Amino acid sequence: MDPIKNPYAPGAGTPPPELVGREPILEQARILLGRILAGRSEKSLILTGLRGVGKTVLLNEIERMARDCGYRTANIEAHENKPLGALLAPQFRTLLFELDRLAGAGASARRGLRVLRSFVGGLKLSVGEVEIGLDIDPEPGTADSGDLEVDLPNLTVALGEAAQERQAAVALFLDEIQYFRAKELGALIMAMHRVQQRQLPVVLVAAGLPILPALAGESKSYAERLFGFPEVGALSEADAALALQEPAREEGAAFDQDALADIYRVTAGYPYFLQEWGYQAWNLAQDSPIDLAVAKRATETAVPRLDSNFFRVRFDRLTPGERRFLRAMAELGPGPYRTGAVADLLGVKVTGMGPTRAQLIRKGMIYSPAHGEMSFTVPLFDEFMRRTVPDLS
Repeated sequence: MDPIKNPYAPGAGTPPPELVGREPILEQARILLGRILAGRSEKSLILTGLRGVGKTVLLNEIERMARDCGYRTANIEAHENKPLGALLAPQFRTLLFELDRLAGAGASARRGLRVLRSFVGGLKLSVGEVEIGLDIDPEPGTADSGDLEVDLPNLTVALGEAAQERQAAVALFLDEIQYFRAKELGALIMAMHRVQQRQLPVVLVAAGLPILPALAGESKSYAERLFGFPEVGALSEADAALALQEPAREEGAAFDQDALADIYRVTAGYPYFLQEWGYQAWNLAQDSPIDLAVAKRATETAVPRLDSNFFRVRFDRLTPGERRFLRAMAELGPGPYRTGAVADLLGVKVTGMGPTRAQLIRKGMIYSPAHGEMSFTVPLFDEFMRRTVPDLS
């Protein structure tokens, strides 16, 4: 069939042609945005899930919803080696200037910019990098201590007060927040605690790996009272069929039921994989309906593609010892894995696994779904490890 008309979109954060199975999360977001606009309290959201389940797609969709109902928004992606303050400061600057430009704006937005100038100076961030403007004087004694857990709440309150004065609202969207250090995550939680206490119109919608609820709880015990933690998982078989079938129908084509069932079996319903299989099946099919034979050929094409990019970029970051650790996990099947069982395969004591396990968690390769257990953060990574490293040696 015509590859130019191929409706499927495999890619990092690329919106799928049909966003299905996420209605409960989008409804939570709709209620959150509406209640904050109405001056009522509501928990902010931290979306959690494995790689490739569509967390970034949902963040972008919720940001669109926020803009549609009048929010000023900022979208930030965390990095392993960039501090939270340096990521937030340019975005806060943009938001405060937007609020300051509103007709009839009062003094709060200008004060917010002065507080931001203090924040940048206190954390010794580069004024040039943040582009704060040399003509803005700092606000002495506010957000200038150099302690992020003190300064970020003060800065966020200043932003919230500026928005409140203009009868506006602000939504912050943060992706990959598992990369923040413990103190940074604590500062972010404290900032949202402060604005919620004062009922200021600031919303946080964040996303990251399944370790986040535990990290947030360890950082601040009240985190569960500030945030909802909706889990973004694989699609059901019915929703997976819709994700494949509806885009095809829009182009006058269809999948037969055997093809849909086989694609669901090999992808386990993970959205990124469904898009990849749909893309390959469309390009391989000569005509409609796309049948089981085409679906199996799509698997033969999709698996090497995933091995060489989606999986490989993560594998290449691993040390030999980390690869052996993950190969031992894969030997036990799809998981989750008991720590003791992995130690037995490696021929080491559980206590001897600690440093490697901790490093793999920091790299975002594994997480602990329960005490004494481990799982991969990347769906189907166990199968990739068995293909790539045939023997545990």
